[in-house]
Amino acid sequence: MAAVSSVHPPGAARPASRNLLWRYLAVAGPGLIVAFADTEAGSVTTAATSGAQFGMKLVLLQVLLIVPLFVIQEMAVRLGTVTGKGHAELIREHYGLTWTWISLGTMLFTNLAALVTEFIGIAGAALVFGVPVLPMVAAGATLLIGVVLSGRYKRAEVFALALCLLELLFIPAAFAAHPNPATVVREGLFGSQPLANRDYLLLVAGNIGAVIMPWMIFYQQSATVDKGLRAKDLTFARIDTALGAVLTQIIMAAIIITCAATLFVRHESVSDAAHAALALVPLTGSKLAGIAFGAGLLGAALIGALVVSLATAWAFGEAFAWRCSLNAACYEAKRFYGMYAGMVLIAAGVVLIPHLPLIRITVWVEALNAFVLPIVLGFLLVMANDKNILGDRVNSPLGNVVTVGVGIVCVGLGLWMGVLTLLGQAG
Repeated sequence: MAAVSSVHPPGAARPASRNLLWRYLAVAGPGLIVAFADTEAGSVTTAATSGAQFGMKLVLLQVLLIVPLFVIQEMAVRLGTVTGKGHAELIREHYGLTWTWISLGTMLFTNLAALVTEFIGIAGAALVFGVPVLPMVAAGATLLIGVVLSGRYKRAEVFALALCLLELLFIPAAFAAHPNPATVVREGLFGSQPLANRDYLLLVAGNIGAVIMPWMIFYQQSATVDKGLRAKDLTFARIDTALGAVLTQIIMAAIIITCAATLFVRHESVSDAAHAALALVPLTGSKLAGIAFGAGLLGAALIGALVVSLATAWAFGEAFAWRCSLNAACYEAKRFYGMYAGMVLIAAGVVLIPHLPLIRITVWVEALNAFVLPIVLGFLLVMANDKNILGDRVNSPLGNVVTVGVGIVCVGLGLWMGVLTLLGQAG
């Protein structure tokens, strides 16, 4: 008996650790998906431009941005798990329909514009793979609508997580570019920063603006609710959000490193992510980098389109008490699914308009996000400090200081970039 009891404790430790892993996997999804969607087509273009223009200099910024990304999204997770309600629903219940319309009106316009940039990314991926743009855009729109209209949250989540795996291909693309590890560390993490350079500061603002986007807050809170997560799941939901924040910024750094090791050293500029992918093949001597970069761009554009469209449909459904769940059949939630499909079809149609200034549209969308962000962050902060909503789970004083500081920096730089863009001085 003594021998049996002596081997029991080591054996019992494994089931406990497996149990923790299963508990995390049961909760995982919303945090990872929204973070990977953050590295969408516009963000990929911003990161590629950063590497091509300034080499490894902006790698450090990607590391530092992990903190604000987690801080902002954690508040959305907390609101969703504790209240069991989406972001727009809480605004309507506690602050009235007028403020809800202000929030939704600005979000609808910027989300539709952002969705157009995702289809610009899908069109760019078609150019990378030598496929006609029309069939690629049509296939992307059909896939996005088909997966969501299946009436299963789990199916949509698995599809989104598969797209996350495509984005991970940016990492082998960085290795295929053969960067010098010493240069990455020396220039990327410890090098001097050209803070007096206006173009560099514009890219700093662009990278910050690409990290915290208004639709991310709406999506993660609604996805948390639709998945059925509650206060007991908050710890693992925070882990999911933290892991997503780390992985998405690693991907952004990988894109910068890839373009810095190829385009920057050869003094080649880049106009968009597709151009960067096409340029990698002759510069690396291998098709792997270009294919991986192109596949990553396609995954980023598709997951971005999925999340932006769902965030919009969820927000309007919550605000006006529509049935809005991915677990509902199409006939049970006609307006929710109709709005989702309509957003996708409109954006796909816009991108197919001949001679459209696609790059200029992408830049303008970043500027629009900067103007909307103060409104969204304001609502998020107020609700995260409202004891009538969160009880004793409101923000701590330190959390508020960090969040307000992050908000001031993000909004200040974003608005500066937006004003310069609107005045035609941003590039």
